[in-house]
Amino acid sequence: MGKVMSEQMKKQLAHDLGFGAKVEDGDWSDVTTGEIGSMIREAIKRGEQAMAEEASLNGSIHQNAE
Repeated sequence: MGKVMSEQMKKQLAHDLGFGAKVEDGDWSDVTTGEIGSMIREAIKRGEQAMAEEASLNGSIHQNAE
């Protein structure tokens, strides 16, 4: 199975959510399931935002082309 998210992205999310110190050494064993759930929700939210921004930009580009 391929990687879904890079280590760098996972660490960034952990830091953004306030538990980055737990994973700085690469050991994720102290991270709770609740923290992992928060990471997943935040990653989905960011992905959805990026897709919406891209769609908005693409729509603007297409409208300007007319």
